[in-house]
Amino acid sequence: PTLNSRMLGVSLILAERGPQAATVGVAITDAFELAFDTLSATRKAQNLLVDPRVAFVFGSLDDAAVRTVQYEGIAERPSGAILEALLEGYLGVFPDGRERQAWPGLVYYRVRPTWLRFSDFATVPATQIDFTQAELLALG
Repeated sequence: PTLNSRMLGVSLILAERGPQAATVGVAITDAFELAFDTLSATRKAQNLLVDPRVAFVFGSLDDAAVRTVQYEGIAERPSGAILEALLEGYLGVFPDGRERQAWPGLVYYRVRPTWLRFSDFATVPATQIDFTQAELLALG
């Protein structure tokens, strides 16, 4: 099941190309996995073939909501039953994704978290909670 979605940036680094970032729409599952689609010819898709490590930052544009989530994970292109379950949640959040399914070269990614930090800067002192991959698996 999908908890939420956001438009956010994904960051990738390749030694020979340097840092790159892109905006993607993601669906977030109960297991803290992220799902997004892109075209296989994009830089992000090409980079993920070389190095599947990614980083995301979730935040708010509301001045009163000073909470962020830093997210690091490993991206993969799922298939079979895993892809079907991912698509069910993703298309529930992004119904326009059904139209994109006809696009040549459209691919889907699932990102599994390896580290997450929740920060709340509205508290004094600020609250920061880190979660390891094992801790996230236990929660999901």
